[in-house]
Amino acid sequence: MAPTQKVDSTAHRIIKLSSYLSAGLIGHELLIERLLIAILAGGHILVEGAPGLAKTRAVKLLADGVNGDFARIQCTPDLLPSDLTGTAVFRPDKNTFEFAKGPVFHHLLLVDEINRAPPKVQSALLEAMGEQQVTSAGQTHPLPDPFVVMATQNPIEHEGTYPLPEAQLDRFLLHVMLYLPDAATERSILDLVEKEQQGEAHSPVQIDLEDIQAAKAAAMAVYLSPALRDYIVRLVLATRTQPFANEIDHAVSPRGSLALAMAAKARAYLNGRDHALPADVQDVAEDALAHRMVVSWRATADGRTARAIISDILNATEPL
Repeated sequence: MAPTQKVDSTAHRIIKLSSYLSAGLIGHELLIERLLIAILAGGHILVEGAPGLAKTRAVKLLADGVNGDFARIQCTPDLLPSDLTGTAVFRPDKNTFEFAKGPVFHHLLLVDEINRAPPKVQSALLEAMGEQQVTSAGQTHPLPDPFVVMATQNPIEHEGTYPLPEAQLDRFLLHVMLYLPDAATERSILDLVEKEQQGEAHSPVQIDLEDIQAAKAAAMAVYLSPALRDYIVRLVLATRTQPFANEIDHAVSPRGSLALAMAAKARAYLNGRDHALPADVQDVAEDALAHRMVVSWRATADGRTARAIISDILNATEPL
């Protein structure tokens, strides 16, 4: 791929956006990369971690760095689907109903604590995330482009929560797990907050939607060799065949292959390459595949997790 001046300029802006996020998110290099991969691949991302790990802060910083529409939904058990998608409103002056758009009609949508939303609200997101449209009263309303849902959930609280069904999880390109920081990272976080409280905020960066679209096109044009495509297919098929099939009740679908390929392309683009490598596939495999499979009860009883199984599959499968 011969890069054009427009693509070079766009790549430079993406790098500046990444640097801006890194300055405001200490110890979250992986999360920053995954957020950018989701945007470049045109997918959605689910971020899971304990309270206080800057999940919401990360998405808000990203929204500050992208010159597009941003909305946040704080999920609660009494949330209604219309609170998300919008509803028909009667206009007395026109003697007719008009569709009032909900917060889903934004370029970046933060769905905070999505597992606190009731099943009807979670289902309302399915069409929006899968089809990039909303149907209400028999009319279909397209969502803006780009449209990226970034959802967060808290894994340690179960009262008043509704676990995401497999169909909903499958709509997310990536499922990212966050963990508690080490001592050095936590000290750096304290220093950062202290500076911000004293008004020493880092300089904002703004990237236009046109640059996002150009970066998406360049990322999806990254070369994926036939051998690398075969590698992706073999990884996914390993979840359906022995010896791993005994541990899996529901294997990864073809959507997983597509997600893994797109995420690998986006990672290669972020690393300044016009071709993807096996390392790109391996790096994103757990985040792209683990949430798309259901581990058997016997494997769960033995302490096995979906991520551990994907890790074993990576170790057992030769790249080329």
